[in-house]
Amino acid sequence: MSRTAASVPVAQLERLAELERLATDAARDLDDASANEILQWAAQTFGDRFCVLSSMGDAVVASLAAKAKPGIDVVFLDTGYHFAETIGMRDAVAAVYDVNVVSALPLLTVAEQDEAHGKDLFARDPDACCAMRKVAPMEAALVNYDSWATGVRRDESSTRATTPVVQWDARRRMVKVNPIARWSRDDVDTYIADNHILVSPLIDDGYLSIGCWPCTSKVEPGADPRSGRWVGHAKTECGINT
Repeated sequence: MSRTAASVPVAQLERLAELERLATDAARDLDDASANEILQWAAQTFGDRFCVLSSMGDAVVASLAAKAKPGIDVVFLDTGYHFAETIGMRDAVAAVYDVNVVSALPLLTVAEQDEAHGKDLFARDPDACCAMRKVAPMEAALVNYDSWATGVRRDESSTRATTPVVQWDARRRMVKVNPIARWSRDDVDTYIADNHILVSPLIDDGYLSIGCWPCTSKVEPGADPRSGRWVGHAKTECGINT
């Protein structure tokens, strides 16, 4: 659950205020820094209280973070609805890079959720499904950290166009790091090719933004990479990055 001021001791509130100041200063000071410099700052600042959250579409941020902090925790949300290729990517990332992959599980299995809330909740209420299978497990996993990194980029969608490289995550009271926020799709492709980075085979099949299989579709050439998520619903984010 999200941390609230009413339940946090004074000493921790002071620590949270310090973290917020760190995020504000870093957003300004690191705005023109490279992804490596941003991740090195985060690793030096937070140590073992810094992790990466990865959907395993590719290993770009995991590979960059492993250079800044060998053995870094990479949190993977194992929703129970992933493509087989995504699970394969998770295992490959754990084997190839100097990272510690941590799988975060929902409270209910898919079968238990179907029994409690009706079959295929994702089709009727994708927000509720994401809240139970992604957001709640993520927030439970993140209590062990002060800062987390994502692979969010400004060019992915209009809702991400102003993403800073470092920001204060007020909802979770953490420092959120977006080291490749300024990268373009071409920057990502170049980094992958030059460094032989692992990429999900789903990308070549046209799934340019990969989530759970029931809510992920192929993307038309030239379309918004996230246009293949939750097709038919007025939904653009699962709640992780909001």
